[in-house]
Order: sequence, then structure tokens, then C-alpha cells
Amino acid sequence: MKLDSKIYVAGHRGLVGSAIVRNLQKNGYTNLVFRTSQELDLTKAGQVSAFFQKERPDYVFLAAAKVGGIVANNDYPADFIRDNLMIQTNVIDTAYQNNVKKLLFLGSTCIYPRLATQPMREDSLLTGELEPTNEPYAIAKIAGIKMCQSYNRQYGTDFISIMPTNLYGPNDNFDLTSSHVLPALIRKFHEAKMNHITTVEVWGTGAPKREFLYSDDLADAAVYLMNTYSGNDLVNIGMGKDISIKELAEKIGETVGYQGEIVFNTSKPDGAPRKLVDVSRLKSLGWEAGISLDDGLELAYKWFLEHVEKNTTITT
Repeated sequence: MKLDSKIYVAGHRGLVGSAIVRNLQKNGYTNLVFRTSQELDLTKAGQVSAFFQKERPDYVFLAAAKVGGIVANNDYPADFIRDNLMIQTNVIDTAYQNNVKKLLFLGSTCIYPRLATQPMREDSLLTGELEPTNEPYAIAKIAGIKMCQSYNRQYGTDFISIMPTNLYGPNDNFDLTSSHVLPALIRKFHEAKMNHITTVEVWGTGAPKREFLYSDDLADAAVYLMNTYSGNDLVNIGMGKDISIKELAEKIGETVGYQGEIVFNTSKPDGAPRKLVDVSRLKSLGWEAGISLDDGLELAYKWFLEHVEKNTTITT
């Protein structure tokens, strides 16, 4: 990408999209274009087509998606598969129709089988059953990968797909009913500390292991690969190391300064037993993560205090 190339970041206000925008701006890219979901509904093909015909972007980062944790995925499965399929189909096809030079599609490691060999390699895709708690979302993301690969094969496009592990950071969702585990725990521990609550409940046994990547690292990898990689092989983006939910909860409690007890509600679902990605392909392409989990948690909690907590009424 040239510094004056027109770059469209879809989902620019979300966790991933906002990190990509920060990275592009930091690196001197000056011709960025975005639209809010109120200005452009990516589930509407006509609106997407009109936008591309007007703006004519050279490069597209497809970071827009309907996302959520176990609760949201369980309660709204139809919304997750429908909205994500429509967003992807509209943006990918319209990018082809309007001769976009290159598109980067953001997937998710939930595309891999529930019991995939750990760490999960890119070639484990479609080798086993998916985790039931987020299957509709995963199927939509798999469709996006296959759509990019199919357009490359049939039309000679340059559409690449990356699979980030669990992400966290600025502009994360801290809503306890729809967020992922890490931001939800930051909020839970903070509110418990502020309200002098002696116990914090964490769903599941605490045994499952998860990998977490700070969003600015993911953005750096995305921009790096947009500039250096072309091909039909998807690329995992992660730290290459994981941590149990129990250990994560303890780290977050320590970061927040919570002094109470952590209680695990074993009647609640654990999700997949382990999700660690193999990052050997990413390393071979010349990129590695640089922000540790400890540093990332400090940064995430600081952002929460500055942007979420001060706008929230804490209730007991």
C-alpha cells in the first residue's frame, strides 16, 4: 500500500477496526475512508454497492462483524450467522466488482474444530466438529474464508484471510451480557472492587485454556500482511501461548486491585477446552507479537477506566 492509497476500513469503530485505523495513521497512511453503521448498513447490498462506486477504495480491511461471547452466541444464533454472511458477501463481492487491489478478511480461531490438535494449525480447518456454543458464527466465518479463496481462484483477486485469536484492547465491548471473557472479567472485578463485594463469580470450571492478543498487535500484523503477503492460505495471528481462565481471572483481579474471592460457577458452560493457535506460518512470514498479556491487561484496564467506567453508574 502506498501512503496515499485509498484504504477502506470496514468496522472502524470496533475493537479490531479502530486498532487498524490507529496503526495506519501512525504509519503515515493519509487517505483512509470509513462509514458508521448508521451511515452504511453493510447487510444491505445496494448501500454497499453505492459506497464502493462512489469511494473506489484501493484496499479493504474487512473488520466489520457481529461478534459476542458465549451468552450472545447462544441467545442470538440466527443473528450471528445471518448478519455475518450478509456483511461478508456484500463487501467481498462488491470489492471484486469494483476492482479493489487487495482485501483482508478478518476471521476467527473459532473456525477450527472444537477438539482440534493443539496448537491449532491452519490446515485443521474443516477436519472436525465445531464448538456448539458459537457454531453459527464460525460457519459464517468459514464461508468468508472460502469466498475469498474462491474469488481468487475464479477471478484472480488478491483477497487474503487472517485468523486472530481472542482479542482485547481499546474499544472492546464491556457489556456483561454480550462481551467476551476478558473484558467481562475486567468489568466484574472493577465493579466488585468499587462496591466492596467479597466474591466474584466466573463462569465454568476455570480449567479451559485461552490465548489472548492485544488489538494493537493484531492491527500491526494485519497491516504487515496486507503489505507483504498474498495467497490462498489463511494465516493465524496470535501470541503462541495460552493461559487458563482461572489464571486469567487471578491476573485481572490483581491488575484491577480486587482483594476478594473468585468463585467458579461450574453449572455454566466452559466452551472449548483449549484454543491455542500455531503461529509458525506467521513467524515464517516475518511477524511476531510484541505486547505481553501483563502489559496488555494494564493498558486495557486503563482504557476501561478512562472511557467506560467514568461514563457508567456503578450499582450494587
